[in-house]
Amino acid sequence: MLELEPAPPVVEPPQRRPSGRDAVLEAQSRTLVAALGDCAGLLPKLQVHWNPRMRSTAGRAWSQSGKVELNPLLTECAPDEIDRTLRHELAHLVAHHRAAQAQRRRIQPHGPEWQQACADLGIDGEERTHRLEALQARRLARRYHYVCPGCGREFPRVRPIRRPLACAPCCNRWNGGRYDARFRLVVT
Repeated sequence: MLELEPAPPVVEPPQRRPSGRDAVLEAQSRTLVAALGDCAGLLPKLQVHWNPRMRSTAGRAWSQSGKVELNPLLTECAPDEIDRTLRHELAHLVAHHRAAQAQRRRIQPHGPEWQQACADLGIDGEERTHRLEALQARRLARRYHYVCPGCGREFPRVRPIRRPLACAPCCNRWNGGRYDARFRLVVT
């Protein structure tokens, strides 16, 4: 009787996370935005990129350049999360584009204009932040601790403060909201 050797285990190569510009998602984005009808001026500059430097955020939109960046860790989540995150970030671009058309300079990042854009893009009731496990793993330690000499309020920070910064509640209360060196945060 002939004995067969067991087949070697199949070892799949590790999947590479995407990086750089994504033409497929860009085409999807253009289709979604074109369907809105009032954002044709946004179409020529619309770009979608995977940003491997992103760690804890799902996506980011740059309204000036029309660029959307997505976290490659989204590929480890449910398949519909990429689409939902893409639409979420596109809503930021659409909201800013519409505000610019209406000659308004500033809008709230997740305000009514953004909520309307979300509804128009098919994600009505979208949350401001994502609660994805793949993005929750990295929490940065707040190694820098500052205190206000006026009220004693503490301000833990991940990064050191590089410019003069004062306690906002104290400046609001005692100096009409303007910077006051008496309330400049000091390292503890």
